[in-house]
Formats: sequence, structure tokens, C-alpha cells
Amino acid sequence: MTLRKTQPPPARDRPRGLVLRTRGGLSVRADLGSALVVVLLLLLALAVGVVLVGTGDYPLSPAEVLRTLAGNGTVAQEFIVRDLRLPRVLVALLVGVALGLAGAAFQAVSRNPLGSPDVIGFGQGSAAGALTVIVLFQGSSFAVAGGAVVGGLLTGVGVYALAWRGGIHGYRLVLVGIGIAAMLSAVNGYLLTRADIVDAARAVLWLTGSLNGRGWDEFWPLLAACAVLVPVALSQARPLRMLEMGDEAAGALGVRVERTRLVLVLAATLLTATATAAAGPIAFVALTAPQLARRLTRATGPNLLPAAFMGALLMVASDYLAQWAFGDRQLPVGAVTGVLGGGYLLWLLFTERKAGRI
Repeated sequence: MTLRKTQPPPARDRPRGLVLRTRGGLSVRADLGSALVVVLLLLLALAVGVVLVGTGDYPLSPAEVLRTLAGNGTVAQEFIVRDLRLPRVLVALLVGVALGLAGAAFQAVSRNPLGSPDVIGFGQGSAAGALTVIVLFQGSSFAVAGGAVVGGLLTGVGVYALAWRGGIHGYRLVLVGIGIAAMLSAVNGYLLTRADIVDAARAVLWLTGSLNGRGWDEFWPLLAACAVLVPVALSQARPLRMLEMGDEAAGALGVRVERTRLVLVLAATLLTATATAAAGPIAFVALTAPQLARRLTRATGPNLLPAAFMGALLMVASDYLAQWAFGDRQLPVGAVTGVLGGGYLLWLLFTERKAGRI
């Protein structure tokens, strides 16, 4: 019998991350690279948020902002930070988390980088619901938010039902969604022509996507929705990773394919609708956040959590640019994300065409 000394596999062939095993036999693989990216994205988003809280006509340094948040600020600082600026930043962070996570879920389900809520019509559906309430019923802000949620949910159900054909195929879902988005855009344009000048101005501002005037009334419902929907979406990360191997392989491994898709689509649709209800239809965050997160982690799988924190970073950074990059003229945050995301979409289409995938 001959004993041979074997060499360890090359570093590139070794599994990434750290494997944790319990006494009961349960093993969990932690991708250290992805975990580091998640922590860095979270810290960057919070740091930009602190800077954003301190900027304005009454500027505060980051140290003063942190001291005020700890309860050691002056009366004026407490009012400015806690009542005026902090709710807006928290809404921006949660909207970014919701859109980034929803975009990653849709792109993973459709297996298409264009499978984003704002591309396949869910944002337009929420906008149609909100415009219906504004134009036809002159509803309050709370009613407009409710209309956006209902419109987004109905659009999600409609797209899923029309794309169903013994299952959901990625390109079919995207194509059906693009068609629905075009139809809803026409409906939204018609609703604007029916509005009087006051309601039309209110509707156009809402359609642009803005964080102006956002306060605790918008934050608490959004926080409650995220507290429920984010864990639901994250709980599907493991079966979603198996779905990337194909429906038959995932089914053989015990994954309930259509149930997983339905849960993810429902959670992502509600996340998109509640984010739209809070800040209006913010363009392209759901499209770009998952792709940027994937390029940073360089990891396979849906990258749900990195995409969520990348979305939060994009939102607060875009809001900072919207307020201070153009002098005294403040822009709605949706205008900034639209310009940046539109450029990214053109680059993505070019690379996909170059690779022969479209």
C-alpha cells in the first residue's frame, strides 16, 4: 500500500467563506467577502445619512448631529435634527432598502438584469393608483399612499397572471411587464389631462419622486412594512439560490419552485408599493442596486442583503446630490436617480448586446 502526500487545492478552488457547524449537524456557510461588503455598505449609508442630517440652512457637523441624537443637543438642534431632518433621512434609507431588495428578488426570479420593478410596470401601477386617488377623488396624503399600495399590488398580480404559462419564464415576465408598463404610462398620462391645475401640479411632483416634507407619518408605516416583508424575502434566499440551477434541479433538491417564486414576487411587490407610497416612484434604484452589489461581492446567488444596503446608500447619496449639487436649486431625488440610473441602463443594454444576450 502506497501513501501519497496530497497537496491542498489551489486557493481559487477552495470554497469561499467560513463554514460553521453545530453539534446537531447543522452547517452554515458565511461568505466573508459578502459579509464585509454588507457591513461597509451599511456603514457608508449611515455615514452619508449623518452628513445629510447636518446639511441645510442651519448646518451641523457630524459630531453635533451624533451628540444631538444622543440627547445632548440644544433645543434648536433637537428640533432641527429630530423633527425636521431625521425622518426624511430614515425614509430615504428604508425606501432604498425596500427598492434594492425588491429589485434583487425580481432579477433573481426572472434571471434577467432588466427584471426590475420600475421596468416591468410595478412602479407605474403604484403611480396609477396614486393618480387615481389624486385626480378623481382629491384624496389626502394617506389616501394617496393607500392608492399606491393597491395599484402596485394589482399590477403585480396582473403581470404574474399574464406571464404564467405552466410556470414563470424570465423573459416572458419581463416582456409582459414592459407591455403593462407602457399601458399604465398611457393611463397615467390620461389621468393628468383630466386633472385641474392644482391636482396636476401635485400629481407631477409626486410622480417625480421626492423626499421633501417626509416626516414621521411616512416613516412608521414604511418601517412596519419593512419589518414584516424584509425577513420574508430574506428567508427565501437559500431556495432562490437553488432556483438559479434550474427548476428541475431545484425541485429535485426539495425546493417548492412556484411557491418560492410566488412568495418572493408578493413580498417584492409590496416592498415596491410601500416604498412608492412613501416617496413616489423613485426610478432605477431597484435596477442598479442589485447589479452594483453583485459586482462588489463577486458572489453567486441573489445577493439580497447587499442589494438592500446598496439601495439605501444610493438613496441617501442621491438625496444629498439633489439638495446640494446644483446650488440653491433643489431637485427631487427621483430626478437624480433617473439621470444616474438611465445612464447605467444604457451601459447595461450595451454590455448585454455585446455579450449576445439581447
